[in-house]
Amino acid sequence: MFDAETVARAEAVLAACRVRGLMLATAESCTGGLIAGALTAIAGSSDVVERGFVTYTNEAKQDMLGVAPGLFGAGAPGAVSEDVARAMAEGAVACSPADISVSVTGIAGPGGGTDEKPVGLVHMAVALDGHQTLHERHVFPGDRNAVRDHTIIAALALLERALA
Repeated sequence: MFDAETVARAEAVLAACRVRGLMLATAESCTGGLIAGALTAIAGSSDVVERGFVTYTNEAKQDMLGVAPGLFGAGAPGAVSEDVARAMAEGAVACSPADISVSVTGIAGPGGGTDEKPVGLVHMAVALDGHQTLHERHVFPGDRNAVRDHTIIAALALLERALA
């Protein structure tokens, strides 16, 4: 189901969490749970993966992760933004027993893009209890599946860096 690079990165994340004794949560929008899916495709991952939040709507981000309503709507950063990615990651740690989380929010396409926020734009963040939240912004090429695949790999890589 997942390619060799994704599996290798997922295995590396799980191993790094085990070494540090950390439990992991995911908070996903544009990937719809695929990051959690990649991690849990590895046998024995239940000792690390605590839960996954699929928060596809703004309401879900608010209800499940505590993202502030003021981040959405006219004049606000909006769902696809650094602010929301950070809030999602921090909310996943705050709303679960997990020690570390990764979040992704973006525009996978084929529609929904604008000049300011094009198709392929993804914001991701990693929150680790007691540390500064990391953020990355990417604009990935390709169709919906390619954007989602790139996002999974980049999110796992960001987790790896946070755990290094």
